[in-house]
Amino acid sequence: MRYGLDDTIAAISTPIGEGGIGIVRLSGPGAAAILGTVFVPYQRSRGSAKPFQMLPNHLHYGHVVDPTSGEVVDEVLASYMSAPRTYTRQDVGEINCHGGIVPLRRTLDACLSQGARLAHEGEFTLRAFLNGRIDLIQAEAVLDVIRAKTEAGLRVAVGQLGGVLSRRIGALRARLMPALAHLEASIDFPEDEIPAHDVALTLREGCEQIERLVSQAGRGMIYRHGVRTAIIGKPNVGKSSLLNALLRTSRAIVTPIPGTTRDTLEETINLQGIPMVLVDTAGIVSSDDLIERLGIERSRQALAQADLVLMMVDGSQGCDVEDEEIAALIGDKSALLVVNKADLPEKEECTLLADCRRVHVSALTGQGLPELERALAELVLGGHVTVSSLPLVSNSRHKDALKRALEHLRDAQSAQQEDLPADFLAIDLRAAVDALGEITGETVSDDLLEVIFSSFCVGK
Repeated sequence: MRYGLDDTIAAISTPIGEGGIGIVRLSGPGAAAILGTVFVPYQRSRGSAKPFQMLPNHLHYGHVVDPTSGEVVDEVLASYMSAPRTYTRQDVGEINCHGGIVPLRRTLDACLSQGARLAHEGEFTLRAFLNGRIDLIQAEAVLDVIRAKTEAGLRVAVGQLGGVLSRRIGALRARLMPALAHLEASIDFPEDEIPAHDVALTLREGCEQIERLVSQAGRGMIYRHGVRTAIIGKPNVGKSSLLNALLRTSRAIVTPIPGTTRDTLEETINLQGIPMVLVDTAGIVSSDDLIERLGIERSRQALAQADLVLMMVDGSQGCDVEDEEIAALIGDKSALLVVNKADLPEKEECTLLADCRRVHVSALTGQGLPELERALAELVLGGHVTVSSLPLVSNSRHKDALKRALEHLRDAQSAQQEDLPADFLAIDLRAAVDALGEITGETVSDDLLEVIFSSFCVGK
């Protein structure tokens, strides 16, 4: 990826396909000139002798015209925004076309023919970061806002886009800097009188603040990525019926015939703000049927990949050896025992998964579903099912950098307690400060920037 800011980039910034409108975006020093070449305002197209001037931050009605052939491409609204009060802090042009593949592509081609370069993935947001409009946390939050699956996840992303986490990390880094400066000055000028600084207090407070952020990271990443939940059990215990009941729609085929589900089926629900990916699986049982065996193998794979397991049993039939064998596959994963068919008399109490919470439901009538949903939310978030006002770490990259910073601060604490030379403390404190800087982008490498922004769509 090229990080130059001296050329003009262009891309389609809306999803490709049919729609009411589609937008072609330009950013760079040549945005105004290129826009002025491909866009012909209505008054000029009607033969007006009055010279046209595109006013910043105004929408102008007219046409996109192919500069080579003079052919009218589309009827559009165009706007121009002058630096630095734009998304990228560069001159920006936007052309609102009709939302079809052909007019958008031809409008983009017209811009490229006049000297613009096709933007890389995420290059508009990258320019916003490189020009200091946003930091790296806010840049990554742009993508989180776009991909948010629930309102709670959106609130976390919008908070980070607004700088909530950035300010917390920035304040923490600023708190560590004077201690680092004190240590480095005492190393470089050992004979001078260096003002005293309580390094021990700074290290302790830094550790406490990072520990609080790391402890909340699990919740943040749940809101961002969701929870993969496998529904497992014998054939015909009601797994597909439970999926349909939780979705409030008939998504999976349900019949009285055991083994109806031959493959995994995935759907996402919004469970009190938590994106939960439900995976309906084929009944796990011994079988000589080739297709059924393939489905059972996929069920085992879904179980292995799951964050959470719903183990279903038929309460009207009781538990048997096959149920016990399936329960043994769960291992140490978080699980709930779902005793289905609560609308029928229970044959006997099931003793499987004694350490796990159990919920009695009827997937047929809906009995017990609210209790099941509450139990799921409490299991996932430990009872905390709303987004707190504190900043949540929702990015695994941020969590990893925080854990490294915490480790270095703890090493610095150990070095101080053992009365080691200041060099040892300074090395670890510098590493902690740099790790925090990676989160906001103050100490980030070009390679990491390329990895981060390559996950964006072209045009954002």
